[in-house]
Amino acid sequence: MAMRTLEDLLHEQIRDLYDAERQLVKALPKMAKAASNESLRQSFEAHLKETQGQIERLERAFEVLGHSARGKKCAAMEGLIEEGSEVLELNAEPDVKDAALIAAAQRVEHYEIAGYGTICSWADLLGLAEVKRLMGETLQEEKRTDELLTRLAEEQVNLQSSGR
Repeated sequence: MAMRTLEDLLHEQIRDLYDAERQLVKALPKMAKAASNESLRQSFEAHLKETQGQIERLERAFEVLGHSARGKKCAAMEGLIEEGSEVLELNAEPDVKDAALIAAAQRVEHYEIAGYGTICSWADLLGLAEVKRLMGETLQEEKRTDELLTRLAEEQVNLQSSGR
């Protein structure tokens, strides 16, 4: 697809995030299963449900833009998930593995926050209020998930894995 306008680029970024979220739907159950900390497991399960809703929002954004919902392979998410898969195979104490799971999950969240933030800025500039609203809702969810993971790490998992 030729990138002639910022709207073309926005559409391409939405396609990228659509694929990223679909990849994440497959990875989150594995991360939840690998978590030994109950709060961490529950946060992965809750984020799975949120991610499914985020996919629906992306599909609505495609409709608003007049395009069919079709992803474009997101190599970045593929790489982040591959790194996360390595964590699943770690021969580590449960608390240490949980700390590694949080680190991997936060890398994903930071990627998503960057992507959705960019789309919101572009949608605002282009006067695409509905796209901005939809993607803004997802952006806030991603930020809340990142904050929750930080709290879990700082208040529970990191302390337990450090032996303190």
